[in-house]
Amino acid sequence: MTTLNRSPLLCLTLARLREFYRQPEAVFWVYFFPILMVVALGIAFRDKPIEKITVDAVRAPATTALESALSRDARIQFRLLGMDECRKRLRTGKSDLYIIARHDASDAEPEYEYVYDPSRPGSLVARDAVNNLVQRSHGRTDPVATTDQESSEPGGRYIDFLVPGLIGMGLMGGGLWGVGFAIVDVRIRGLLKRMLATPMRRSHFLLGVMISRLVFMIPEIILLLIFARYAFGVQMHGNWLTIVVLVFLGAVEFSGIGLLVAARAKTLESVSGLMNLVMLPLWTLSGIFFSYERFPEQVQPIIQALPLTPLIDALRAVMLDGATLFSQWPRLLIITVWGLVTFIIALRIFRWHD
Repeated sequence: MTTLNRSPLLCLTLARLREFYRQPEAVFWVYFFPILMVVALGIAFRDKPIEKITVDAVRAPATTALESALSRDARIQFRLLGMDECRKRLRTGKSDLYIIARHDASDAEPEYEYVYDPSRPGSLVARDAVNNLVQRSHGRTDPVATTDQESSEPGGRYIDFLVPGLIGMGLMGGGLWGVGFAIVDVRIRGLLKRMLATPMRRSHFLLGVMISRLVFMIPEIILLLIFARYAFGVQMHGNWLTIVVLVFLGAVEFSGIGLLVAARAKTLESVSGLMNLVMLPLWTLSGIFFSYERFPEQVQPIIQALPLTPLIDALRAVMLDGATLFSQWPRLLIITVWGLVTFIIALRIFRWHD
């Protein structure tokens, strides 16, 4: 037997790889579940036709001119209804606003009252659009000439924003569940006690688990990016090698966190609770599905120091803006510190058995 084959680190890594590929459910969650997420969310937030604006008006003689003005815009769906029906449709969200037209015999022009819910963005948009059409139909002119140019280039869509977030989420889940859960499972089955009797160091065992996870992650992310490119037209504006480096560092970071979570856990229930305790704040705060800038300014420094936030920000900067690896060095520093510190702490407090 050669020295290479006797290497504890190599043997442990190969054992983890064989164990993984012999579990079809693990292959599904690692390689196919992220793609299903892209399909579901990509379809849900795909490019859609211009949304219709639903406008109701209370039946009255003065609504004739109103109907003529609004029918010029294909976006607007206009209906004449009774007062009670108009109120009900607005209250139940079936219309964006309704209009009450009043015309006094002494007035040359009718007066329109817009009834809408200011807390609903759709109602605010509808009010402005309708008022603009009404004012123009009565002779209003704009003092400043303007032109409109619509833009829907790849890179500015929600699916382009989403894919880097899903990559970061996959790296987080893979590091925590793929590393932490696996270690506790081996501990429960009593295999760690047997490894303790071998000349293997605990650093070999922990590194073997981390390296095997890295081997899984690279093809997972590449498969996800290729699928997003050909299924939804998600383009890569940066360098592929930069993405590989970010994926590698992200996998190391969350593998270290996964090791720390599992270092003392004795049951699957306890490690599951600890992993959820770590993951839920990151799911919510780190900008996977929406920008974390929505949160108050006071908590922004904390959010940006979380392990997932700089990873997703760096991925988006490279994929959407074509940023270089060097330009992301502050984020890379945070990622590297999280990975090194958690691995060192896990190495110190790790237990082979209960």
